[in-house]
Amino acid sequence: MPFIEVTMVEGRTDAQKAALIEKLTDAAVEAVGAPIEAVRVCIREIPRENWGVAGKQKFLDKSG
Repeated sequence: MPFIEVTMVEGRTDAQKAALIEKLTDAAVEAVGAPIEAVRVCIREIPRENWGVAGKQKFLDKSG
């Protein structure tokens, strides 16, 4: 059973997350021949202020 984990900065809409889940599921079915019923997708959303790149806080405000 494929289990796909996605970690991303929070802020996407429910529709965007649903589309991501659908496309990742389809990709797993196509790539490894998994039955669609066996594919699991987990989205972990990280608060913007908890995201860092190269030792710096990446998003200092909600606009960035």
